[in-house]
Amino acid sequence: MSRLVLWSVDLTLVDVSILTREAYVDAFRQVTGRPLVKLTQHNGRPDSEIIFETLALNGIVAEDAHLPKFLDALAEAFATRRGRLAKEGRMMQGAAEALKAVGKLDGTVQSVLTGTIRSNAVHKLKAFKLDRHVDFEVGGYGEEVYPKATLLQVAQGRARQKYGAAFDGANTVLIGDSARDVQAAKIAGASMVAVATGRSLPAELREAGADVVLPDLSNPSEVVAAVAHLTTPVRRT
Repeated sequence: MSRLVLWSVDLTLVDVSILTREAYVDAFRQVTGRPLVKLTQHNGRPDSEIIFETLALNGIVAEDAHLPKFLDALAEAFATRRGRLAKEGRMMQGAAEALKAVGKLDGTVQSVLTGTIRSNAVHKLKAFKLDRHVDFEVGGYGEEVYPKATLLQVAQGRARQKYGAAFDGANTVLIGDSARDVQAAKIAGASMVAVATGRSLPAELREAGADVVLPDLSNPSEVVAAVAHLTTPVRRT
């Protein structure tokens, strides 16, 4: 194995934001006994961070037990909606083709680096039959209380342990849609292919330091070419 490709999930591969919000509403009520009034913006942040900020925005003083309870409630609330994901959500243009094409590159391991908790990330990709291209065991997820750059390195370590290969910044590419994704890749020393399908404009993605900026995933050849170029031995040197 010679390269690790990590994908962001929300607004890069799929968009199920309405159902995600519904799950947060249910989980908040279950944990606090109160209705959710304000939900903070996701913008590439992990669920663990969003939960704490949402509690604060709604006047709840966070305690140690809040995070595990909220994560469990969020997983349960989202799971009850998994049958609606394909109907009420959408797969981002070209996502399936891009995943399949990148997966054909020799020596490539594909997983996810996402702010979404693991169980919900699996539901999201399974709903659109994207899970067949992804090794969820080596990903990084929103219940893990790490900065995203550290989480990227955790995913590298998991891939290294499973496949017995050296995955580092020189042969790791993150594909995502937010400036936060770009910043995480840069801090971790990985390469970044940014797609302007989320809330970050192309100029913002370039300014943040993305190596390649694409309008979307609709041209799989462009995505493959970017990943291959960024992980060639010459590029690594």
